[in-house]
Amino acid sequence: MVELTLVGVRIELPTQTPIVLLKERDGERFLPIWIGNVEATAIAFALQGVATARPLTHDLLKNLLDELVVSIERVVITELKEGTFYATIELRQNGSKYSVSSRPSDAIALAVRANTPIYAEEGVLSEASILIKESDDEEREVKKFREFLDQVSPEDFE
Repeated sequence: MVELTLVGVRIELPTQTPIVLLKERDGERFLPIWIGNVEATAIAFALQGVATARPLTHDLLKNLLDELVVSIERVVITELKEGTFYATIELRQNGSKYSVSSRPSDAIALAVRANTPIYAEEGVLSEASILIKESDDEEREVKKFREFLDQVSPEDFE
């Protein structure tokens, strides 16, 4: 198993489909998973610390687990079958371990709220990950562009 970090939620163009983007903690591979709008919103809200008047579904689930003194040990993206990702939420209560099947988007939304690590099986990463390498030249160009933006004003384009 490989530990991942949550990069964030992005929108894929031109289809406007949300993607949750995960990155291997100690590597260069990224794992994009297409998700639904509701799950994308739930993950984004948790990442941004958005408080809602009433608990969202993932907040409710975390609150229930907390009340039942069930700890969320980790979530694991376990497999990719016919273009569909599968995951489990690994739980512990009173020394007993439980593994519950989940959609990856729901597992990730819960993991963000519980500050729980996210993992993927190596086979999933081998099959579905992509490499996004940032070369020194690209980093320099981005830095120069940001410096330009910091110094430019709308009047410069009149």
